[in-house]
Amino acid sequence: MGQPLPKKLQIPSVLDAVATVQKAVICDVDACGHAADMRFAVRLALDEALANAIHHGNGDDSSKTVTVDYHVTPDRVQITVCDEGAGFNPGRVPDPTLPENLVKPSGRGIMLMKAYIESVRFSKRGNCVTLMARPGQPGPPRCGHREP
Repeated sequence: MGQPLPKKLQIPSVLDAVATVQKAVICDVDACGHAADMRFAVRLALDEALANAIHHGNGDDSSKTVTVDYHVTPDRVQITVCDEGAGFNPGRVPDPTLPENLVKPSGRGIMLMKAYIESVRFSKRGNCVTLMARPGQPGPPRCGHREP
């Protein structure tokens, strides 16, 4: 059997559509035999990336779409999430660990992605994020997490 092929999904900018992407990607993660910690990390980071694309990128405009390109192999999981928004500068996102930001109900998505995924890269325009994880790589505090 050959390597799994890259896949592409396009969803409307509505939170109800996130489950479709989550299910497809996690199905491939499981099919490639990745451990529960990888499954947890990918699911968490993907959820954050999709929420950011829908809310911040596309402004919850259901006429706009989010495109997800993903490639899951036994050696790695790579996911790119793109929205139709103008983009942003990730360096200008406020630090969610500063005292003045601790009680804010949002603003932790990028921090969570970086904590749980080996590589988080934004496109120059800032409307796409690429997540890459490999089994056994350092980074996230994954041990002990369990899927509900």
